[in-house]
This record gives sequence, C-alpha cells and structure tokens, in this order.
Amino acid sequence: MDSVRSPIDLVLNDAPDRPVFCFRPARLEAAARWFRDVFPARPFYAVKANPSAHVLDTLWKAGIDAFDVASDGEAERVAQRFASAELAFMHPIKNRRAIARAYHEFGCRRFVLDTQGELDKILEATGQARDLTLLVRVGVSNQGATLPLTGKFGAREQDAPALLRAARAVSAELGVSFHVGSQALSPPAWHTAMADLSRLIVAAGVTVDIVDVGGGFPGHYGGLAPPALGDYAGVIAAAFDDMKVLENAALWCEPGRALVAESESLLVRIEGTHDGSLYLNDGGFGALYDVVHERWHFPVRALGASGRIGGAMREWTVYGPTCDSADRFPEKLALPASLGEGDYLEFGNIGAYGRAMAGRFNGFGEYETVMTRDAPWPSLYDGDPLAAAPDTVTALTRG
Repeated sequence: MDSVRSPIDLVLNDAPDRPVFCFRPARLEAAARWFRDVFPARPFYAVKANPSAHVLDTLWKAGIDAFDVASDGEAERVAQRFASAELAFMHPIKNRRAIARAYHEFGCRRFVLDTQGELDKILEATGQARDLTLLVRVGVSNQGATLPLTGKFGAREQDAPALLRAARAVSAELGVSFHVGSQALSPPAWHTAMADLSRLIVAAGVTVDIVDVGGGFPGHYGGLAPPALGDYAGVIAAAFDDMKVLENAALWCEPGRALVAESESLLVRIEGTHDGSLYLNDGGFGALYDVVHERWHFPVRALGASGRIGGAMREWTVYGPTCDSADRFPEKLALPASLGEGDYLEFGNIGAYGRAMAGRFNGFGEYETVMTRDAPWPSLYDGDPLAAAPDTVTALTRG
C-alpha cells in the first residue's frame, strides 16, 4: 500500500492512465450510522447499488447486517462474506433456480412478490416451505421521483387484497412493500403510499407483520439539494403510526443510493481536446452511465499539474472513450477553459450505481481504486464528526 498523500499527489505523481474510484469510508460509515441509529426503519442495504467487497465490508463493520438482494448471485456474494447476514430477495420476478438457491443454499427466508404466479413459484421452488416471510409489493404513485419505477412491478390496487389473503395463508410472516421511485424528492410521497397500503390491508382483512417502505432516498448531486433526510424519517414514522397493522409490526427500508452515493468518486483523465470537445477515459458505457443515459448531474472538480484548475470557464462538449458516437454527455459542462490532455476531472458522489453499471465495451472498463479521507463535496450527513476527515489518499486496489 502506498504512503498517505493527497488526491493532488495521486494526479501529480501517478498520472493514472485508468479511471480511478476514490473510496471514502468515513462517508459510508456516517451514512450507515444514520440509517442504523436515526432512521425509524430497519435498513436492508440494496446490494445492486454497489456490490463491491470494500463497500459491503465497511457497511457490515458499521452495523448494517441485513441486505436486499435481487439475484442469487447477490445472495451468494453476501452470504459467503457474512454467515449471519439476513437476506431479503426483493426482486418481484425471480428465476426458480435462483429462489431455490437463495432458500436452500444461502438461508434466505424473505421473498417479495406481486402476482399469484410468483407466489406459486416461490412455494414450489422452496418445496412448499412454511417458514417464509412473504412481502406483497403494491404499485404506488412515483410522483416526485427523478427516476420513476412505475409500470414494471407492483400489484394493482384491485388485485392486491386477494394477493394479500393468498400470501397470508401460506406465510409465517406477511409484509407489504412499495417503491416510490429513485431519487425521490418529496417526503410526503411515502405518507400517501403508506395510507393507500393501509386501506388495502383493511380491504383484504389480513394481519400484517412488516411494512417495507422500499428505497428511493436521495443522494446529494449537482443543482438543488434534496430535502433533509430527517424529513423522510419524520413522515415515515408518523405514517407508520397510522397504519392498520399489528401493534408490534416491523418497519423496513431498502436504502441503496442514500447509503453509498457519497462513498466514491471517479477520477478520469482527459485524453485529448479538439474544437471545444473533451475526450475522457470513461463515459456512458462505463461508470459515467448515469451522466450520459439518465442525465444525472454529479459534482465535478478539475485537477492538473498545478493542483485544482481554475481560471476562465467555457462550455465543453464531453465524450467518453469508446468509438460509439452515443458516448457523449447530453449537456455541455462548464469547466476551466485551460483544460488539456493529461488533466483530470473528478466526478463526486458516484458511489451508487457508477461502479455497478460499468461495462467492457471496446475493451474499456478497467478501474483502479484508492481509499481517500478527503471530503470535497456537500454531504447529507454533515454534522457527523466522522463524515469529514483530513485530505489523504492511500492505494487500495489496482486492476
């Protein structure tokens, strides 16, 4: 492991050719503590957001011991690292073999469903198991979400009561779940969804042991800051108190983005400039997928031989490294006019989905990872004494 140094030293002394993920464990620990100690629901970390070993290990050490998995591969990854981890298979449409592996090999007893066919499949794949916790996912409004998730999953209102009754009859514990959409910026959306579910529970005439309020909690990106996370906690706690569920019912959540977004940034090299365009060594087929395809606005800073690059600004067209012309940022970026080959851009708060979405198109997609303790961007967890630390970097992995 290299000696401790600043991020600028990484650029000056290593001039890395590959994109570099800068991992900030202090940020991740602060987020984990908040969800563990402050938020009213038990967190099941959504592994899909960032399945990296160093992320999972840091979360585990910070007290996150339950995981939302979407495949038997994710279940295996978690179960092999943490024998006592609690798993919830929260993909509504699952492969039969994946269900069987999760149940028989990895000890998963929690499964979500949104159709009668999926309920039948779970029972058949587990050998008609009677120790299942089954959660019925109900479709709800995604108004206020930056990335709506409606249409693909969620039982319809008219179908939910019958499905709740069918699941109650064969489950050891019954839950209800929903998802208000990704990067949801309206805390009242949870109140509306929970009130709707409460009415469906009454219509079904069943007892409910668990309410899972899903994910969708925001990260801090460029532009307008999201509401304080405490606003979400207050709305959800109040709505849960009003729900028609068992008095000792459990409250769950599935944070992904809000837990890990601040934990990593991406340092990319400028390989060339031409006629107002920058060409980077990562882009829309890599960890910057969300910038290109979802128009996500990450905070960014420019680094070069003299440290942080300032001076006059200009609008740049930005391209990724592949030969596909679609590998282009949808909007120009305002960056220093002096940028040139060998300078770097660091995109912040990319710990959620950046690494997970990266592919290998054109032979690109190899990254280095370093561990850093600087805190250059605003945080949703500012005020936590461990959320910001000295400006240091140490090498973690290569390749």
